Amino acid sequence: MNATNLIRYTLACALACAGSIVPATVSAQQGQPARPGAGEQVSVRGFGDFAITRFAAADTFNATLGSASGTWFGGGLEVILPHGWLPNFFHIRVSHFAKSGERVFVDDGDVFPLGIDMDVAITPVEVSAGYRFPPRGRQRNWIPYVGGGIGWHRYSETSELAEPGEDVSETFTGFHALGGVEYRLGRWYGVAGEAQWTSVPDAIGEVPGSAGNAFDESNLGGIGFRVRFVIGR
Repeated sequence: MNATNLIRYTLACALACAGSIVPATVSAQQGQPARPGAGEQVSVRGFGDFAITRFAAADTFNATLGSASGTWFGGGLEVILPHGWLPNFFHIRVSHFAKSGERVFVDDGDVFPLGIDMDVAITPVEVSAGYRFPPRGRQRNWIPYVGGGIGWHRYSETSELAEPGEDVSETFTGFHALGGVEYRLGRWYGVAGEAQWTSVPDAIGEVPGSAGNAFDESNLGGIGFRVRFVIGR
């Protein structure tokens, strides 16, 4: 199943689960036991975010881009189901990282710049599912959540002076775990702080002579911290 079909399937499952809430509510009105969360509404929300990630391949990115960390911008859609469902949220997120650097030659850990400019870009499409904990007591505006999922990470490395076969443009499959806290600023908007660990194994460092190969680093993932701006209930 390709990425597009999997995304469509995930959303279909979320909406199918949401549709089953209506019969549960009717049963409750007829005196029959209702499912957990019956009577609560399903919410479809949009969000935008920015993040800072420290790459797992820290030496590789530090040598080629001058930093082991990068700034990302992203956004997506999220479906929130009533409390009591597990999972009770699904979301699709698209993000992007881009930075210019320089091709290098690495010999026994020593880095030698080659004077050849290059551009690196990473564009993940990630599908996540998880659980939002019910707000309680005086902290009803604070909603903790945890989750995880799968992603498809498009990696490109291009240079104007590249020889045939030196440029890279490939998509790698990875997985992730995340957790955070959302603070509701109002009925229709909120802000969240979120941490995510991502692993994209066997992605970079496969080309002999590359920085990733020299440093024995192949994972395109890392640990990131982001701020999310949510529009919707």
